[in-house]
Amino acid sequence: MRILLLGSGGREHAFAWKIAQSSALDELFIAPGNAGTRLHGKNVDINPNDFQAIKEFTLENNINMVVVGPEDPLVNGIVDFFETDEKLKNIPVIGPNAKAAQLEGSKDFAKQFMARHSIPTAKYGTFTKETLEEGYAFLGKMKAPYVLKADGLAAGKGVLILDNLTEAKKELKSMLADAKFGDASSSVVIEQFLSGIELSCFVITDGDAYKILPEAKDYKRIGEGDKGLNTGGMGAVSPVPFANPTFLDKIKNQIIIPTIKGFKQDGITYKGFVFFGIINVKNEPYVIEYNCRMGDPETEVVIPRLKSDLLDLFEGVATKTLSECDVQFDERSAATVMMVSGGYPESYEKGKQIFGINSVTDSIIFHAGTSADGPAVISNGGRVLAATSYGKNLEAALKKSYDSIGKIEFEKAAYRKDIGFDVL
Repeated sequence: MRILLLGSGGREHAFAWKIAQSSALDELFIAPGNAGTRLHGKNVDINPNDFQAIKEFTLENNINMVVVGPEDPLVNGIVDFFETDEKLKNIPVIGPNAKAAQLEGSKDFAKQFMARHSIPTAKYGTFTKETLEEGYAFLGKMKAPYVLKADGLAAGKGVLILDNLTEAKKELKSMLADAKFGDASSSVVIEQFLSGIELSCFVITDGDAYKILPEAKDYKRIGEGDKGLNTGGMGAVSPVPFANPTFLDKIKNQIIIPTIKGFKQDGITYKGFVFFGIINVKNEPYVIEYNCRMGDPETEVVIPRLKSDLLDLFEGVATKTLSECDVQFDERSAATVMMVSGGYPESYEKGKQIFGINSVTDSIIFHAGTSADGPAVISNGGRVLAATSYGKNLEAALKKSYDSIGKIEFEKAAYRKDIGFDVL
């Protein structure tokens, strides 16, 4: 098979690494890819949201399947673009169509979906500029802390958690009336705050059958002890110690099954990954959010634990034969630690040469924000690379990842030294 993989982050490098192991693969192209993905296929300089350029490349290179990593092309309708094009309609795209991708593209759409299908989630209200006064009144009836979420995609930055009612009202006005997050905050979901510990769950579905992938826990804050600003993710571990079989069964029966059934009842054709952001509140699972793709950096621990052929699963999604696919997991633990540019998630510098990657032997190095300058690897983003390791338990896996991170250096590099420590 000739595969085109869209994206350029750590998630896409993990996909490329896994796809390259498939006996069914003939050639892999990554658009645009990074310095790590070129080890597994050929990088092509195409923006994942340039559907016309993707069409031309797909036809010229006899691509048999397109795998979409990030959410933007899905929310923007790449699946619909392929399905309605006479020349492309027989080429499967792994990912949901634009309507189904609203599960991530609109917080209000997701909340309404959960309400319809009795899926446990926080109480909420949705407000626009026109209903700002009602939003104030809704906040006034709630207890602190106050959770405000931009309805649309805001690159992971559209969620505010505030302890003070006056501050919450000010931010609500800023989001709705002053377009703090642009179009993304033209509506805002106000949510009850849920106190608990979070984890990420994943399924892959062909619209009928589904397979549950290993769960993971990621670490969003820049600072140790989960302090400081939110990031795209500073590390992840899998499995998650507090997610015992009883709790995972609750997730399956109360959340995963009703979600898959809900798609069918609502006439939503959903093919691809579903990400469930779950919070454990006194041993009961609630959905914080859905994503219409795999998480990052969770992919860097979940995909290494998948023993089965990933292309085989994608083929099952494309042909609606996923129920026949065998899914097996590595029993070992996996842990990933992210190295980031100094200053991230605020202003940071790119273009720093990275040294020591080739001296790492005990971990898999997944590139997130890198570019190639001949043989040299250069930093090209806030989150730069991740060291993922296996271990007989999380402690062993984390030790290997930290040992490997110690061998890699670039100017002003930073990383958290406490990934996984809260669950050990």
